[in-house]
Amino acid sequence: MGWTGFATVFAAFFLTHSIPVRPAVKSRLVAVIGTRGFGLAYSLLSVAMLALLVRSAGQAPYVQLWPQMEWHRHAAHLGMLAVCLILALAVARPNPFSFGGARNDSFDPARPGIVRWTRHPILLALALWAGVHLLPNGDLAHVILFGVLGGFALAGRALIDRRKRHRLGTPRWEALETARKAAPLCHAPRSPIALLVRLLFGLAAFAALLLAHPHVIGVPAL
Repeated sequence: MGWTGFATVFAAFFLTHSIPVRPAVKSRLVAVIGTRGFGLAYSLLSVAMLALLVRSAGQAPYVQLWPQMEWHRHAAHLGMLAVCLILALAVARPNPFSFGGARNDSFDPARPGIVRWTRHPILLALALWAGVHLLPNGDLAHVILFGVLGGFALAGRALIDRRKRHRLGTPRWEALETARKAAPLCHAPRSPIALLVRLLFGLAAFAALLLAHPHVIGVPAL
């Protein structure tokens, strides 16, 4: 695959990821397959497009910018472990500040969980994922790939803040933000068992990614 093919897959990736921000398209799809069906279908599509994009970067012309060192892989492994744990603590948890939340009306700003550390834990995980993959992939195509995706994850925080502030109303958003910041950085979980399950799920996801990496991406992670 040449640079043209890589650019085409990149464009298709961003085109499919524009669906959630196009209310007309999203509403038609939700009307056909339902909210839960849309969430599942879009998640599968996103994972498939990401795998295709990473594979296309590996097939683009190789232009080395820096060599890979052994510690790069170790750093990537530790970073991905952190990514999996962040996602395990963030996905399907109440979070009115960002996307990926569930039951946002039950959000308790006095016990915000990982939201106390960042309003956008999923975007943080995506940015960290991109950053740690830059280290062992010092060729031009991968630097473009992970640099762009990491940059969009970081820039997306301000965009989502504006949308959520508009949707909630500035007084409500600022009241939640003030209460969130006033909460302790670490607090007792509502359910220690649920917390343990989420952490175990994060560890299992990390192990699954290591095993699936050569089959999905085409390159072994170990």
